[in-house]
Amino acid sequence: MIKVTEATATAGALKRLSDEGVSIWLDDLSRRRIESGNLAELVENSNVVGVTTNPSIFQAAIGSGEGYEEQLADLAVRGVTVEEAVRMMTTADVRAAADILRPVYDATGGRDGRVSIEVDPRLAHDTKATIAEAKQLAWLVDRPNVMIKIPATRAGLPAITEVIGLGISVNVTLIFSLERYREVMDAYLAGLEKAQAKGLDLATIHSVASFFVSRVDSEIDKRLDGLSSPEASVLKGKAALANARLAYEAYEDVFGGERWTALAGARANKQRPLWASTGVKDPAYKDTLYVDELVAPGTVNTMPEATLNATADHGEITGDTVTGGYAQARADLTAVEALGISYDEVVQKLEDEGVAKFETAWQDLLDAVTKSLDSKGVEAE
Repeated sequence: MIKVTEATATAGALKRLSDEGVSIWLDDLSRRRIESGNLAELVENSNVVGVTTNPSIFQAAIGSGEGYEEQLADLAVRGVTVEEAVRMMTTADVRAAADILRPVYDATGGRDGRVSIEVDPRLAHDTKATIAEAKQLAWLVDRPNVMIKIPATRAGLPAITEVIGLGISVNVTLIFSLERYREVMDAYLAGLEKAQAKGLDLATIHSVASFFVSRVDSEIDKRLDGLSSPEASVLKGKAALANARLAYEAYEDVFGGERWTALAGARANKQRPLWASTGVKDPAYKDTLYVDELVAPGTVNTMPEATLNATADHGEITGDTVTGGYAQARADLTAVEALGISYDEVVQKLEDEGVAKFETAWQDLLDAVTKSLDSKGVEAE
């Protein structure tokens, strides 16, 4: 848990990051963080203006049992299913976090102050079930500043359009490829057009597109290491930043086009790029690499606690580090491909693994809650 100290309270680098147009969201949530006042302190002192969650985060929080004992006991007495118990606990946490962030939401006109919760990852390849789950989660949380996370799978794309068309704000997650990112933006615009046709107020609909960063380097660096050549060595640590920078170029293209202009006239909001998976996994790299080098206006960087602390302590925020690097980014990815590493293969592998990891985390959470419910049910007898 992040301890807000005098050093982090000054938050010089975090303030500079915010001043550059980057919204800082915390990639973590737990009942302990909420009830201890830590989340409120981070909002007050460390420029945190949003929260993201995922199945792995909830598995770590609820799996520990800390802070959930009383609710688990009540749920056991009621004899609820494990799926219902998990949703009751996760939506309660998201609702509480949304209340803490409500002043930010109000002050920014809904742009920030957001808390994201993900649809059941087992539904990633089922469009209709994803839509139904998104509607249910929005109803369960019942806060205007919730965002429903939908994975950018093939089945997820039409779900994004439908859910946006219903006026529900969406965080699109697990985006790895530039092609899929353009499809995500297209799905968002189509959703806005559906909402407009229904007479909904487009100004109330927001979205972010979570483009994953560090996992790209992890996979491509591993393949570069296997080549054991000087040409491969110089490319290590470059692919993820190149990929993200070209994603921002695509964002500028789409949200500078005629289709967007028509929607902007109806007070629609741009779907902001969100840099996800920004915790550095290779200890050889600076721990703020994916923060310092991905500064661009109109973006979100969702950080795990270690990265937030590191940025506050020694982040180097020197202005826009994205928009001037498109040519070099293309050159870096081209050089990787020239060594026989398939970009398309890598990004598809990462998407498949991303869905699988969240499915595993969700199942682990269900198993842990099942065990807790069983034990507390026995205690209550």
